[in-house]
Amino acid sequence: MLQPTWKCSIQPKFNLLCQSICFAEATMATSKLMRAIRVSEFGVPSVLKLCTDLPVPSPRQKQVLIRVHACGVNPVDTYIRSGSYARKPSLPYIPGSDVSGVVEAVGEDVHLLRAGDRVFATGTVTGGYAEYTVASEDTVHKLPDSLDYKQGAALGVPYFTAYRALVHKAHAKAGETVLIHGASGGVGIAACQMARAFGLTVLGTAGTSEGMKLVLSNGAHLAFNHREKDYLEKIKDATNGQGVNVIIEMLSNVNLSNDLQLLGFGGRVMIVGSRGPIEINPRDTMMKETSIIGVALYNATKTETSECTAALFAGMEAGWLKPVIGPQYSLDKVAQAHEDIIGSSGASGKMILIM
Repeated sequence: MLQPTWKCSIQPKFNLLCQSICFAEATMATSKLMRAIRVSEFGVPSVLKLCTDLPVPSPRQKQVLIRVHACGVNPVDTYIRSGSYARKPSLPYIPGSDVSGVVEAVGEDVHLLRAGDRVFATGTVTGGYAEYTVASEDTVHKLPDSLDYKQGAALGVPYFTAYRALVHKAHAKAGETVLIHGASGGVGIAACQMARAFGLTVLGTAGTSEGMKLVLSNGAHLAFNHREKDYLEKIKDATNGQGVNVIIEMLSNVNLSNDLQLLGFGGRVMIVGSRGPIEINPRDTMMKETSIIGVALYNATKTETSECTAALFAGMEAGWLKPVIGPQYSLDKVAQAHEDIIGSSGASGKMILIM
């Protein structure tokens, strides 16, 4: 009896069909497009260009592809965009580092995360002002259910900077007094919450009455309006003339000289932000042996970053870490966001982009 021959002829065609389908799916995945902000030249906010046809990046080994729900806008983003920052990315680039969203796909050797996980990232490989971004696995963390995506986008630079300034650089201790100069913004609120939780006496400044209320509701024992002429005297009175132990300074090109007058013996000023030069008298550091210390998050070691991460997750569990969201912008309004974060009359929470 003759054996049918159709199996032999159809099997290669079936295998070829399967290969074609797999190739087509892979091609569709790699050719998927996204909206993102691209910078092709350094300059004013108008160099932030919305592109609608950029390819979605693919995660490589130990990398994660995130579908971005929100991305934090930080002052450092504006310094980088303008070309005035010490570290400049290669052009063109997509700005942004603090994202939150959902894991879309993972690369090889990623073991702690999987597609569908709610996450936040403290850094990206391909840029955060985009609908999709790739980040290294070691910078991506699961987002607790107690925080939404907007709050997840407010964790990276603000809270990691606040911890580095307070703990790693200032070596602040429970019982000391800290002044947070510009306490109503992202880093300021993070520093208020953290310092209060760590047992410090917390003084904060803001530029509006709403900002002062925000500072007080997020851990500060006392708040001062830094637009009032006598606010420095009020701070001195609040410390009974002893001065503060630590100052977290967001605008040192304006405040540094005055900061030196507010410090007690052995006090230290942490320079978190500066938009230009300022003249000081070095003698102001001598009598009280005070210190001026710069803070740059990108200098943190892996050990320091791991320590900070552990401390922040403990804060989320304890309930004192609660990011406050301020102005929100759509991706096509990013130029306005960059103008506002530098030129606004007073910060009120963390500025974010919504995708």
